[in-house]
Amino acid sequence: MISKKELQQLLNDIESDRVERTISTDKMDKFGEAICSFANDLPDYQKPGYLIIGADDKTGKVVPIKINDALLKNIASIRTEGNIQPQPSMTVDKVELDGGSVVVVEVQPAHFPPVKYKGKICVRVGPRRGVANEDDERKLYEKRASHVLTFDALPCLGSSIADLDVILFKQIYLPKAYPEDVLEKDKRDVRLQMQSLGFYDMKHDCPTYAGILMFGNNVERKLPGAYVQYVRFSGRSRGADIASDYKFSGNLMTILNQLDTFVSTTIAKRRPVPVSALREENIIDYPSWAIRELLMNAVCHRDYEGNGPIQFYQYDDRIEILNPGGLYGKANPKNFPWVNDYRNGVIAEAMKVMGFVNRFSRGVLRVQEELKDNDNGEADFKLDLETAFMVKVCISKKAFVSKDDAKDDAKDDAKDDAKDIIAVSRGAYIVYSTIVNDKTITREAMALNTGLSTASVWRAITELKQKGVIVRVGGKRYGHWEIIKEISNE
Repeated sequence: MISKKELQQLLNDIESDRVERTISTDKMDKFGEAICSFANDLPDYQKPGYLIIGADDKTGKVVPIKINDALLKNIASIRTEGNIQPQPSMTVDKVELDGGSVVVVEVQPAHFPPVKYKGKICVRVGPRRGVANEDDERKLYEKRASHVLTFDALPCLGSSIADLDVILFKQIYLPKAYPEDVLEKDKRDVRLQMQSLGFYDMKHDCPTYAGILMFGNNVERKLPGAYVQYVRFSGRSRGADIASDYKFSGNLMTILNQLDTFVSTTIAKRRPVPVSALREENIIDYPSWAIRELLMNAVCHRDYEGNGPIQFYQYDDRIEILNPGGLYGKANPKNFPWVNDYRNGVIAEAMKVMGFVNRFSRGVLRVQEELKDNDNGEADFKLDLETAFMVKVCISKKAFVSKDDAKDDAKDDAKDDAKDIIAVSRGAYIVYSTIVNDKTITREAMALNTGLSTASVWRAITELKQKGVIVRVGGKRYGHWEIIKEISNE
């Protein structure tokens, strides 16, 4: 509450945006409008406003009035009687001054303006109090939008720092988020470091949902649908047999790296297609960058409040990616993809830091260019699903060959498979795929990126070496991996 000294200064000054004085004690509508206008804080002072009852509005001098419990209760009830929506944050107090007593109503700026009194949006500009015009109303709605936190920025109540992989945050994420010289001087507690990046809420002493998603030890316990489900159908519809499936789960630091590797090694395979009796052309069913970008957008923009996963379905003739949550914010079917907005602002920034998205609203346009260059045609975006967002990408036209050529290719592929491809365990395949993506990666980074334990990584590397798939060239610090043979996952 305001001090007597500060109150006296307000009385000595003229009325302003933050002060209204009156000697009336029974004009509840007038009081309600004043409280509403202070709560809206149109000039955006971000400071409380004061209704002072018992002081002359022109001179500021204290005028004797009858102040009793009934008056204080009547004024306090303005907050809860239902005429002001949403309810303002306010206090009512009787203050003794040298010239007599006054009632002081202190009103805090609303976090979710506009505030209305009996359906009217009351505002105050200088000593003037009135109803908001269209421009005033627009400003108040913009303030409301700026104060509303996105879901990923909200505290994940019931969780704690123990639910996060702090090592992953400190060793992998922080060095990418800040320059080395800044990190050397940063001696703050890890919770404060995370808070500065939107991953922790110090007020509630718990991670935000963004923190859980990026670094959580058990993400699906808090967000059951936070994974990507891949299914390969042996046909052109969901009624076809399932050839293979895989669940990309864990925190996003793990999922994003796994998706990146999976697309480059499994989805975007190069294969020869005969174009004449003497010549073959290497074709790609789907350009790696385009499919990767569409998946990254799905992870970044999906609605994490629901329980459904991202569906990543591959058919003989196309790929479909469906993620929960339709177009968000300013984006709509008429302006997509030229206008973009972020449902998960903290996640979007984190993915940018890690190099998975660019946040320059160019991704979809470049995807279309890549697909056209590879003869896939443009991606088909389904924008009318309301609660979901879907994109369909057709296989490259170059992938369709004659049946005779296809049979010959199958025979050649079978011979090559028998001669060159080595089957390994799932853990070895994951490690192999990681090495394909980064030949300088360390064993420790493999464990952090894949979600495998350190012991599992060591076993996988031993298996790959024994089967002649990889070799290590150089020492631990400056060496790299070399891939000798292609492998498949069993």
